[in-house]
Order: sequence, then C-alpha cells, then structure tokens
Amino acid sequence: MSERLVLATWNVNSIRSRLDHLARFVEMRAPDVICLQETRCPDGSFPSAAVRALGYEHMTLNSRKGHHGVAILSRRPLTGATPEQIASQEEARQQRAGVAFAGGLVTVHNLYVPAGGDIPDPAVNPRFAAKIAFLDAMHAWSPAVTGEGGAILVGDLNVAPLPEDVWSHRQLLDVVSHTPGETGRMVDILSCGWVDVVRAARPVPEKVYTWWSYRSRDWRESNKGRRLDHVWATPDIAARVVSVEIMDETRGWERPSDHVPIVITLEA
Repeated sequence: MSERLVLATWNVNSIRSRLDHLARFVEMRAPDVICLQETRCPDGSFPSAAVRALGYEHMTLNSRKGHHGVAILSRRPLTGATPEQIASQEEARQQRAGVAFAGGLVTVHNLYVPAGGDIPDPAVNPRFAAKIAFLDAMHAWSPAVTGEGGAILVGDLNVAPLPEDVWSHRQLLDVVSHTPGETGRMVDILSCGWVDVVRAARPVPEKVYTWWSYRSRDWRESNKGRRLDHVWATPDIAARVVSVEIMDETRGWERPSDHVPIVITLEA
C-alpha cells in the first residue's frame, strides 16, 4: 500500500491577519506539513492553539516581531527541529525539521530570503547587500545538505530565476528579484544538487508565477507576476513527487497575501 506526504509552502504575510485564510486552505487541501514564511509575530504571540485546532499538533517556530518569521506546522511528529542559521544575519529566516516518510526521514528546510529593497546595488543598499550575502551563504551551505540526500527546501526565496518566471524578462532585468546578480546566484545554488520541483513538473517555456503585487488592482487580468516561491528537493526525494499545485485562487480572496501556496505530494 502506497504512502503519501502532502507538503505546502506559503508566504502568508502575517499569520495573525490571515488565520482565516489558513483555515480555509486547510479545509481545501489538508496538507500533512505546512511551511509558512513572513509570520510577523514573536513566538509567544503565534496563534498556536488555533493552529492545533486545525489539526496541526506539531509545530516549530522561528519568529520575531517585524517582517520576518518562519514556521513548520505538521500533523506528524517533527524530529530535530531547529532554527538553523544559514547566513550570519540575526533574523528569523530559517527553520529545519524532519518528518517521517516511507520508512525514513525527510528533512524540511523552510527559508525566507531577504527581499532586498528597491535598489539593486549592494554598495548603496544595505538590504540588497544582505540579500546577496544570504544567497552566497546558501551556496556554501547547500553541498553538505544535498550530499546527505533526503531533503526538501521550500520557501519564499525572493528570486525569480528564469525569464519564464516573470511577466517581462526585459523590463525586470534591473528590478530586484530578477537582476543577473540574483538569478545567476540562484542557478549556481540549484547546481549544488537541488532539483527545482516546480519546473520539473511545469517546464519552460510555461510561465509560472507565485506572487502578484498589491499595486496591481486587477492582478488576474494584468497577470504581472513573478515566481518568488520555490520547492527544491534532492534527487531521491524529487523522484517521489507525483503532483505540484500552485493555488493562485488564494490571491483572489479578501485581504489576501500577495503570495500563493505551492502544494506538492510525495508518494512511496
């Protein structure tokens, strides 16, 4: 009899503001594991009781006040949960936990890469410099992780690496999230042994987006999106992926996050 593990990643853009959205999403898809980014609240203010009422008895948090914070919510026990520090920044941007699957353990790495501000020049924009430093740290960190296998990396990585990941490659080349300095680094990180699970399921030349700006009043009609949210896996885990869904309908909900969930299903 086959075993399934359903995992979702979502930049929820404030868990307390969008707890009703999380509940609606759970009712629709009921993932075994949900990785959230930009939770925007200290650990002590996280709505743990409400999350447990949704069926997620196990959770590990790395949150603080401000525009940061990640969380892993699970219906299954979590093993070795820790707020790993990939980069040197003292920000709540990374969390790791193991989940049982197919007689073994899948290690889930939940990341929220810095957005980088508006000016794509590290010499004049400290926020962009911090983003580049984070991406460089991911490159140094990845080989050891992928070498062990059994890993999934998910989250808001704030980079749209391919021309087909943005609504206009030419117009966004100088816009943070799609500059050559960012996209080149992302490709280099992927080459450390990761499989881009979303692109494996929906290959180029298909356009794929997970984020639409709040500045666009009719986001669906204009469709000026970017693929900022990602699911990567080591080859052994990527081979188990049987479905990938981008739930763009959530962008049309009342008071939505500007990001939408990605849901993947593993089968063994």
